[in-house]
Amino acid sequence: MSRLTDLRFRAATSFQRRINPVLRRLPLQTVLETTGRVSGLPRQTPVGGRRVGDSFWLVSEFGERSQYVRNIKADPWVRVRIRGRWHTGTAHLVPDDDPVARLRRLPRFNGLGVRAFGTDLLTVRVDLDT
Repeated sequence: MSRLTDLRFRAATSFQRRINPVLRRLPLQTVLETTGRVSGLPRQTPVGGRRVGDSFWLVSEFGERSQYVRNIKADPWVRVRIRGRWHTGTAHLVPDDDPVARLRRLPRFNGLGVRAFGTDLLTVRVDLDT
C-alpha cells in the first residue's frame, strides 16, 4: 500500500469515527447494521446507497479494509435502515461489479465522498427479505 493511500485511509477513518455517532442518530440517515466479528455486538455504520427493488446497493470506499465489509465476510446477515425503517437481509460482496459506474446510480453527495477518499472501491449488495 502506498503512503498516500494509507494517509487517505487514516484521515477518512479518523473523520468517520467522529461523525458516524452523530449521523447514525439522524432518523432519515441510511444505516447498515452488521454483527461485530469479534464482539458479536451490533455495529451500525451510516452509509449512502439506494434501494433498487428488493436489493440495497452501496459502495465501500476502502473495500475489504472497511470494518463493516470484514463483518459481512464473517456474517452476511445484516439490517439496513432506509428512510427510518429497518429491513433485514443478506449482504453480498460484488467484486465483479464496476463500483465507479455503480456510484453514478447512487446518491450524489455520498458518491463524491467515496470517490474523493476511496482507495479500493467495492460494491456491496444487500438482498432484502420481503
